[in-house]
Amino acid sequence: MSLLAFLSLTFLLCSCSLSSGASNPNSIYESFLQCLPAQSPRPDPSFSALVYSSVANSSAYTTVLQEYIKNRRLNTTETPKPDIIITPTQESHVQAAVLCARKLGVQIKIRSGGHDYEGLSYLSSEQNFIVLDMFNFRNVDVNIATETAVVQVGAQLGELYYRIWEKSKVHGFPAGVCPTVGVGGHLSGGGYGTMLRKYGLSVDNVIDAKIVDVNGRILDRKSMGEDLFWAIRGGGGASFGVIISYTVKLVPVPAINTVFRITKTVAENATDLVYKWQTIVSAMNNNLFIRITLQPTTVNRQNTLGATFSAHFLGDSTTLVAEMNKILPELGLKKEDCTEVSWIQSVLYMANFDINTTPIDILLNRHSDNVPFLKRKSDYVQTPISKSGLTSIFNKMVELGGVILVFNSYGGRMNEVPADATPFPHRAGNLFKIQYQITWNDADPEAAKNYMNQSRVMYEFMADYVSKNPRSTFLNYRDLDIGVMTGTGMNGYRSGRVYGEKYFLGNFDRLVKIKTAVDPDNFFRNEQSIPVLP
Repeated sequence: MSLLAFLSLTFLLCSCSLSSGASNPNSIYESFLQCLPAQSPRPDPSFSALVYSSVANSSAYTTVLQEYIKNRRLNTTETPKPDIIITPTQESHVQAAVLCARKLGVQIKIRSGGHDYEGLSYLSSEQNFIVLDMFNFRNVDVNIATETAVVQVGAQLGELYYRIWEKSKVHGFPAGVCPTVGVGGHLSGGGYGTMLRKYGLSVDNVIDAKIVDVNGRILDRKSMGEDLFWAIRGGGGASFGVIISYTVKLVPVPAINTVFRITKTVAENATDLVYKWQTIVSAMNNNLFIRITLQPTTVNRQNTLGATFSAHFLGDSTTLVAEMNKILPELGLKKEDCTEVSWIQSVLYMANFDINTTPIDILLNRHSDNVPFLKRKSDYVQTPISKSGLTSIFNKMVELGGVILVFNSYGGRMNEVPADATPFPHRAGNLFKIQYQITWNDADPEAAKNYMNQSRVMYEFMADYVSKNPRSTFLNYRDLDIGVMTGTGMNGYRSGRVYGEKYFLGNFDRLVKIKTAVDPDNFFRNEQSIPVLP
């Protein structure tokens, strides 16, 4: 199903409905301006400056809406737009927004960064919806004495990394490689980065949180209870409430880290290298993370496949070279291939910045990335893909021409954390995760059809090589192709199970029970949210 076809669906996900007057965008804007001060826990005259409407202040509305859209595929004239955008600056604003949306029967979408591959935080299949944009909530309070940080959900990973680095050169946090990812979505969906083999996922290092629930209450870990706290560490926060902040545990990092990046083509034995890598990822030193990027390329006017090995090692280059010569000598790593860096420089390196010319404060630039058209998918691999299988995959990629595959090594700490410790279940038994990437800059709709088709064809081609029953996928790589929620009651529950079991495996049922307990009317919902029990 195409995105536009999906967004044209007219089903409603819950029984609440708008009055005939409130269905008009201008009426919704006026209704919220009246409701918000009344629902605020204390008098606040500033609400009018926090609400944007395509009718009342269209230019500012467009600017705010587009500010954090990180996928041009989801920013066209045909893309459904919210009736209003609310940009809270205080917790009381969030409380009031939740209570008013509930009172007025309007769906609320929660955005905390915009790196949302299917735009579920700012698009909807429902006729009327609003966006609660949390970009003003970006304070990061680092406490080296307790080795913790309280980070608000609108902060980006780069800001979190920078604020840690300001206070300490031997502390870090295990999260993603892209600095402009919003903390809220990243942590609530699991979150991983180059230290996952040493320290696990981001959510494995979350020790507290603050959330506004469906009744407008502000809850911390103690007052929300362990069930809800469990759910919002990998189950997707937008199904359960509006997360305000997470308290995270910092991790020790060495003063010297080492990185390298080596590319081999098929003619340079890439097939054998990728096969061997699969067999040693679980046995690697836990301080080592190796990502392989497979990409069609041209050498001497011949189309072929290149495999780029990118590594981050928590240690010095001498130790790393000795480790690589033991586990993957075929790569031929030499000390001159390596670069010794600080942990914060390793962040820049893995984000593809030039560490020799890029200042550290680029991490504070909330728009340091380009915004192309894109589609992403994911898979998990549990059995090494044979050399003949890899050859078939490489040939298919060269034939299609646009799809890139990224293999992310598992093992280490990921094998030690139980599958039900958090909602994120993809732990022991997985060798690596695949991300399917396809990116383009041509605004022609025919080009989009071609690239989207390439993505789907490649995904179907990979079925024999990846996990099965169900075919697992990663929540933070949202993919509407694997299913959407349709209807309410039993229909909503059944359609929700289709994608829910792929994201959460055996943890899905517990998430549904928690969702039903804390939000029985399914107020917090999106096209792939956790359903309630019928």
